[in-house]
Amino acid sequence: MARKLARGMGSFFKDCGCTKPTRCPHPYSIRFRDALGKQREESGYDTQDDAIERLIQLYAEKKTTTPTVAAARRELGQLTVEEYAKQWRPRQRKMTEYSTGEAVDSSINVHIVPRLGSRKLNSVTPMVVERFLDEMESDGVGRGNQVNIFRVLKTVLRDAYAKGAMADDPVKGVQEPAYVRGTVAIPSRVYVTKALAVAGEDLSLEIVVMAGCGLRNGEARAVNINNVVAQDVYRVHEQIHSNTLRPAKLKHRKTGEFREVPLPRSVREAIERYAAKHGTTNDGYLLRGPGGYFTEGMERRRVKKLFSDLPPEGGVGMYGFRHYFASNALGGGIPITDVAEWMGHKSIEETYRTYRHLLPGSITKAARILDAGLWEAA
Repeated sequence: MARKLARGMGSFFKDCGCTKPTRCPHPYSIRFRDALGKQREESGYDTQDDAIERLIQLYAEKKTTTPTVAAARRELGQLTVEEYAKQWRPRQRKMTEYSTGEAVDSSINVHIVPRLGSRKLNSVTPMVVERFLDEMESDGVGRGNQVNIFRVLKTVLRDAYAKGAMADDPVKGVQEPAYVRGTVAIPSRVYVTKALAVAGEDLSLEIVVMAGCGLRNGEARAVNINNVVAQDVYRVHEQIHSNTLRPAKLKHRKTGEFREVPLPRSVREAIERYAAKHGTTNDGYLLRGPGGYFTEGMERRRVKKLFSDLPPEGGVGMYGFRHYFASNALGGGIPITDVAEWMGHKSIEETYRTYRHLLPGSITKAARILDAGLWEAA
């Protein structure tokens, strides 16, 4: 039996059929009329106080909300997550096709829509979001990706909440997935030499520029004879995008920006040998396939064969050759500030977090060096 509050505030009740409902563990439900006069119900309140507090909140909102606004909010809340995400995405004008925007689109289309796309906005609660995170974990989505996907979902839902699609914050209390950066797997010099011997000519050139110049995979695929701007300098200003398979701007950089990296003699000679043997495109690119460039699919097949032909070494993958560059540079005493710039990291903190264990210095060594420049104790 529903217990009524002041007129117009609605009522709270238990619908469990227990003989002593005030003492049973079942949750309370509430019944009320919204700003349009339509009767609605909500459930899941642990105590009478929780139910009454919610009714008071709804009553206050109804008093301050015009019927027109209430109708608009109700209509918005009936949209599905997929429908709202499609409306939300074009409004994000600061995103670009080849950087943040591409990652956001992937999060929405590959992860959010398949799991939550058909759910109406006004039915999304923190528990729904928690289950979404649990599903990603069960499906083996990496923790780093989980963090990025959750941040996209949180932004979309908070935008809908701000516009009145939900009565309560749908991500309130939901904790971001914990992500702990693992130690990078760095191949030995012997392993790099074996990889170059086993890989075909195209993949070998990619390995050379990654290990020798610190390029990312996509940047290595865009290797260009015209980027050799001096005997010992290579200019990096684009990558082959993994989705479009076309040249695109660099990660963490605006269109037209570039960075210059050291070009070891052996790397320059490898580029020149490849160009002399295979030629280049009219605009200087070396690695190319049927579509004109060294594509993601081509690389994936070649990489899979490469690591099946090589003996395993501590979880080393293709990105390990870029890590080798960092190891070689820091092990040789090159300042980490220079290494961060050459690798194109967003900040030196990223470089330090990833490679701090490679720094040749130590507290003990620092103490000896500092002591040499100090005076003798009396």
